[in-house]
Amino acid sequence: MVEAGMQAGQLLTLLIIALALGMDAFSLGVGIGLKGIRLLDILKLSTLIALFHILMPLIGIFAGKYVGTLLGSVASLAGGGLLLLLGGHMVYSSLRGDAVPSIDHRSSWGMLLFALSVSIDSFSVGLSLGMFAVDMLLAVLLFGIAGGCLSVAGLLLGRRVSSSLGGYGEAIGGVILLTFGLLILF
Repeated sequence: MVEAGMQAGQLLTLLIIALALGMDAFSLGVGIGLKGIRLLDILKLSTLIALFHILMPLIGIFAGKYVGTLLGSVASLAGGGLLLLLGGHMVYSSLRGDAVPSIDHRSSWGMLLFALSVSIDSFSVGLSLGMFAVDMLLAVLLFGIAGGCLSVAGLLLGRRVSSSLGGYGEAIGGVILLTFGLLILF
């Protein structure tokens, strides 16, 4: 009886963490969707984000068994910094127009960069979970499902709203990414 209660508590905790991690994917998705994105690219980017939401905490869990909390704060700083750079670049390129080459979210490198920036906080969570007895498979599957589903929702929402915002969509998306980058850093 006590064992079942502990498992239910762990499941609830992991669900809350998965949703919290997925909210980063949602907000990034809205920002990218505001630039305009095709449905096929939504599928590709969301799949990549889901995979990163599985791989990053797995790496973190294994590293957490050997390393202290120092890397957790470094990973959070790196994630916040990446979001600041991406958001700043989006705002700058939207204000300058075609004169500035933008990060192409359709390219392999662009997708990897976006997936990494939104999934790096999963690494820090994995570090923390690696120091405790946690059902690793359940945790990473929940993180991947939440990250993938919430990124799809964000990308679709951003895509829908972008048509009514016109040229301001990329700037607004950049401001969203800048804001989340600042929230992570401070």
